[in-house]
Amino acid sequence: MARNTVNIQNKKARFNYELLEKFDAGIVLAGTEIKSIRSGKASIAESFCEFNNKGELFVINMTIQQYSHGNYFNHDPKNSRKLLLQKSELRKLHKKVKNTGLTIIPLKVYLNERGLAKMKIALAKGKKLHDKRQTLKERETKRKLDQVKKAFNN
Repeated sequence: MARNTVNIQNKKARFNYELLEKFDAGIVLAGTEIKSIRSGKASIAESFCEFNNKGELFVINMTIQQYSHGNYFNHDPKNSRKLLLQKSELRKLHKKVKNTGLTIIPLKVYLNERGLAKMKIALAKGKKLHDKRQTLKERETKRKLDQVKKAFNN
């Protein structure tokens, strides 16, 4: 049984942040939320992850559009959603965020082989403006080098 692949990405994450460590987390969703994600109607472009006072991890500012066939059971599009990780991973992340001032950002929402929604998150450090300029410069030189190689091969 082939599942439709959902691949909702945060394209700006690698540009704005230096990614240090990646984790896969489950997401607690309502019925209409998973249906909207399966149809690709979600965005994690401006979202981030935060711990509450109980030590639970939540994704904030993730937008899941309302399900088109949902009635009064439909969900709130900007709700914060709980992320599921192992206790040891949660403790590790909480300690690093609290002590070193790092950020947890979502990179991608996908469906696993069992059809469950998962989120790839990363422990990240914000880039400074000069780091972003360096990234743009490297990308531009790589693009020019590829053009020269292609012209040479033809």
